[in-house]
Amino acid sequence: MHDGPAALTAARRASGAAPAHEGCGLEWRGGEPWSALYDDRWFSADSGPDETGHVFLRANRLAGRFAALAGDACFTIGETGFGTGLNFLCAWRLFLGCAPPAARLRFCSVERHPLPAEAIPAALARWPEFAAPAALLAGAWAGARPGPNRWAFDGGRIELLVAIDDVQAALAGWPAAQVDAWFLDGFAPARNPRMWSAAVALAIARASRPGASFATYTAAGWVRRNLAAAGFAVRREPGFGRKRQMSAGELPCPAPDAPGAPGTPGTPG
Repeated sequence: MHDGPAALTAARRASGAAPAHEGCGLEWRGGEPWSALYDDRWFSADSGPDETGHVFLRANRLAGRFAALAGDACFTIGETGFGTGLNFLCAWRLFLGCAPPAARLRFCSVERHPLPAEAIPAALARWPEFAAPAALLAGAWAGARPGPNRWAFDGGRIELLVAIDDVQAALAGWPAAQVDAWFLDGFAPARNPRMWSAAVALAIARASRPGASFATYTAAGWVRRNLAAAGFAVRREPGFGRKRQMSAGELPCPAPDAPGAPGTPGTPG
């Protein structure tokens, strides 16, 4: 058990590590971004984009779901932990490659400890395919403020909303039944348990459409139990790289004859 962010930051300074960026705990270790607040990395040491592809894009079946969008439909992704923005950039790229030309992507995320704008392209510099969108993101991110933030890219087809706030407080303000797929990507549950709490799992379920999916790199038992208690059907899947397992699942749709199901008594409107 860690002694908390202050102790971790003090330990990093005592060890001679590069100074942490005030507020977000950013350090650079061998050219890779590292959080001194949570003593954890922002993305896989093996390959960040490959991890995002395996954990979040594949497990949520996003390529097929994007391709199946009709007309000008909007697909909404919810995320816990915006970090470097890598997941957003990967989803953006996949969407442009798969979705019909009039379809739109809304990416909603939460970040309590935002990185400075200049750190985004620096953190992603090893992947030149992201250089241009990372520069666009950094330019927008420079104007981020506490609370809700909104930006649009690609002529408005891609909408990014990031709440710079505590995860529980931020999710409480999200509308109900709007999210189609979730990227649960906070720092490791043992280091950041609040991000994975039962209350957060319930807030995630409240914000989800029936049939919404989720994926996360962790297979921690208590995290899976919290998600199951919130109503998700949870399963283990093969993890990425050195991680043996990860978790994924769906929020079941109501049965056609269930109270509150579309077209049945009990449904408002």
